[in-house]
Amino acid sequence: MALNRIQYPSPGFSKHWKESVGKRMLKRVSSIPTKEHIDSFNELYMCCDTLADAVVVDLFEGLGHKRGHQLLHILLEQGLNAVPDIPDSLRALYTSALHVPEWVDDVLLKQGAQFCQRAGVFSLITLRNYSLMGGYESAAINKPLIFTGALKGGPAKRLSDTLKFWVDVTGCGAMKPAGAGFNAAIQVRIIHALARYYIKKSPEWNDEDWGIPINTGDMVATYLGFSLVYLEGLRMLQFKPTLNEELGVYHLWKYIGYLLGIPQELLPANDKEAIQTLYKWTMTQPLADVDTIALAHALVNAPLSATFPNKVWQKKILVKIYLGFNRFYLGRAACNRMHLPNTIFKVIPYIAASINYVHECLVLIFPSFKVRAIKKGRNAQVEVTDSFLKSIGYKK
Repeated sequence: MALNRIQYPSPGFSKHWKESVGKRMLKRVSSIPTKEHIDSFNELYMCCDTLADAVVVDLFEGLGHKRGHQLLHILLEQGLNAVPDIPDSLRALYTSALHVPEWVDDVLLKQGAQFCQRAGVFSLITLRNYSLMGGYESAAINKPLIFTGALKGGPAKRLSDTLKFWVDVTGCGAMKPAGAGFNAAIQVRIIHALARYYIKKSPEWNDEDWGIPINTGDMVATYLGFSLVYLEGLRMLQFKPTLNEELGVYHLWKYIGYLLGIPQELLPANDKEAIQTLYKWTMTQPLADVDTIALAHALVNAPLSATFPNKVWQKKILVKIYLGFNRFYLGRAACNRMHLPNTIFKVIPYIAASINYVHECLVLIFPSFKVRAIKKGRNAQVEVTDSFLKSIGYKK
């Protein structure tokens, strides 16, 4: 099926590979995916997590939403023995998730989590202003957000859910079965299927335009936002992950992606595989439309509607700082396409990068400094996340 969303070469994203960051990425791969490789990837837009879809039908439609959420909560908190009457589809999904694949390496999981932690608040800044904002350049991947009321509800819900999820899955030991990150991944997997179920019920949704909502191809791209794009953004800020830390981040998110229902053969294990996969996704993406531009502006202005920070002038400065990071990460052309204004605060990332460079030298030279950086960075992440969630009245 030739989907209307497919535009080759992408009128927007293809330009990234001709700019500094894209050129730097392509130098790290031995070959660039061909049109045939890209066409093969495009087939993933008509694929989805069918096991989770069966859970939605059996759990929420079969038992009702209230009872369904109760059973899911008990399952995640207490395990299978506490819910002997759950649907077979949910039992199958959870049982398969409990089976840890042989390729999962606990040492790499820990190294990946610790690097995420030692990047401190810059992890959150990069995810917000590079991974998330950069995704708004594509109208296709964000169309399900429109159908779930993201414009009407504002960015707070997505930001809070993403922050909470990221903090949960990047804790040390969090991905062990029944751990905080493991449970968060299972819950998000089912939430995605629930959203897909109701989006497809809308008479306005057309698979021939956008593919299946929350499809496998776009899930892979989202996963890359947490691994490849995240790592590249931190490198731009002069963080220097070691090879083991880099592999650890990919390994951590490969396992998370596996728990989210993405076929493991689609999940890159290293930098080269990730770059080639991102290239295949980006090269057919349509430009941002009025909906995604509105989502981008809602994200920029999110601090104005929160109670953290306290002062109005602090909120306005924070908006300018975020715009500065948007321009630093995405470049002038992408920001102009999304109508994101220029600001003098674009110098902030360069100042931060200079400070980070010195900090990273100390981390790489002194092991004790690295240990302190991990602890300090994690505390800062939890503190900022908790303050943000509290400021918007977040409810799990």
